[in-house]
Amino acid sequence: MSIDWTALAEIGLVLAVGLGLGPPLGSYLARVYLHRPAFGDRVFGPVERLLYRLLGVAPSEGMRAREYLGGLLLVNLLVGLWVWVLLLTQGHLFPTPPGFAPMGWDLALHTAVSFTTNTDFTHFTPETSLTEGAALLGLLIPLFLSAATGLSVAAAFSRSFFRKDGTLGNVYVDLIRSVTRVLLPIATLAAVVYLLLGVPDTLVSYVLAHPPGGAPFPLFLGPVAPWQSIELLGTNGGGYYGANAASPLATPNAGVALVGTALMLLLPFAVPFAFGQMVRRPGESYPIVGTMLAVFLIALGLFLFWETPAHLAAAGGRFASPIAGSFQLTSIYTNTGATNLTIGATAPLAQMDLFFGMFTQSTPGGAGTGFATLLVNLLLAVFIAGLMVGRTPEYLGKKIGLAQVRWAAFILLVHPILILLPTAITYAGGLAAFPPGSLPPLCSQGYCATSHQFTAILYEFTSEAANNGSGYGYGADATLYFNLVGSAVMLLGRFLPILGFFMIADGLSTQESQPAGSGTLRTQSVTFAVYLALILIIVTALLFLPVIALGPLGQIGG
Repeated sequence: MSIDWTALAEIGLVLAVGLGLGPPLGSYLARVYLHRPAFGDRVFGPVERLLYRLLGVAPSEGMRAREYLGGLLLVNLLVGLWVWVLLLTQGHLFPTPPGFAPMGWDLALHTAVSFTTNTDFTHFTPETSLTEGAALLGLLIPLFLSAATGLSVAAAFSRSFFRKDGTLGNVYVDLIRSVTRVLLPIATLAAVVYLLLGVPDTLVSYVLAHPPGGAPFPLFLGPVAPWQSIELLGTNGGGYYGANAASPLATPNAGVALVGTALMLLLPFAVPFAFGQMVRRPGESYPIVGTMLAVFLIALGLFLFWETPAHLAAAGGRFASPIAGSFQLTSIYTNTGATNLTIGATAPLAQMDLFFGMFTQSTPGGAGTGFATLLVNLLLAVFIAGLMVGRTPEYLGKKIGLAQVRWAAFILLVHPILILLPTAITYAGGLAAFPPGSLPPLCSQGYCATSHQFTAILYEFTSEAANNGSGYGYGADATLYFNLVGSAVMLLGRFLPILGFFMIADGLSTQESQPAGSGTLRTQSVTFAVYLALILIIVTALLFLPVIALGPLGQIGG
């Protein structure tokens, strides 16, 4: 078996660049969210002040946890409703593409929820179901808002560790600055790079292609380069094409895939460095980044190993090139969800690898929320360590009490419940939710019979609960059942953990910081990073190993 050393070297270089930009970008993020002088103040400052005046926002007004959370939910609700109404009426408002298929209310609801929650799980083919106007005036808005929401959550959560007045910042200021200072500039630069690499960027919806000896057919174009830049930077994942990154127009060459890999890593690995700067303890970022990086690199190595021709020949799967494989693994582990291969055709052990990334949601996870999830695991790790040595657990001078542990447990348990409960109901035929004769189509067609098909159902709800958005590839989920259940799973999977983050932050932000004592756990160490990684892996395995055995592992030799 030959090894493509050139491709591996290119992957290593891209990973080094993406990860190497973490510290400087993290320092910039810290200055943005601490409102310190930063690059671009003269350009962005006047624009932001104008937006504050138009919206009636007082930038200096701090918000407590419940007020901040309420504003966050309100903005996301309004944007979600706007997208839903626009999708329902798009056929009357904008020119339609060839073969246009209008969305029903349930599909439009699923799409609006999906994009607003940073999931971007699509039950439709964009080329024939989405007008260009609906894409630019509708779905493009939550591509920015959902990423800004994740960054704002991370910023507010970080402030709770050094504030004592109960305030966490201003949600409207954080959302606006996340877009103007972070997402828009980087996405614009990335769009230019994509354009230079051959990704289309035009307002022309399609052109007719005339193949030799064949009938003309529409070749769909559009503003793909700017769409794809925010799609990957914001860990959204909703592609401009139904084939997502597997489309030759979205990924015309290996360079585009490599740039996309680096783009997905930027924010998830920068936010922990921003946290270290914000709490004035830069060393605290290294155990967090170390845990993320260790799990991610091991997962990447295993995925590329299991996707070699030798293993796939026995498993009957399809070989993925190292560059395509690294893009796919990065997409899943950053909760982006963009796909450039059929996940259901990968080796069973490779599928298990991808599942693990969605189960942890924090290695490194999505922009902002992945860091927040790992920080919750860190607080639990500190609490457990304190119990073992008989010390009062504390982190950064803040005591980890019963209230924080309860909410941390709530966050960790919500995820498996949202995955396992709908999976069990669907696998059983939907009888718990629907009367006899109204079974979900997958099961009514005998699709719940094998481990591979069980894995398809498990992947559907895992992807939605993790706000990942990648699809397994069986293509039978555009139904009322999956649209409604999926919408509920995505909403709860997004906002219940965010509720938990703010409840933890509410308790921490009112505490006085205590000086470190002889019993304080030393968290700035390699030992603690290893301990945190083991806690994360063990807890994840305990929660999900049974369904992994029934699904991906059950396919081996089957």
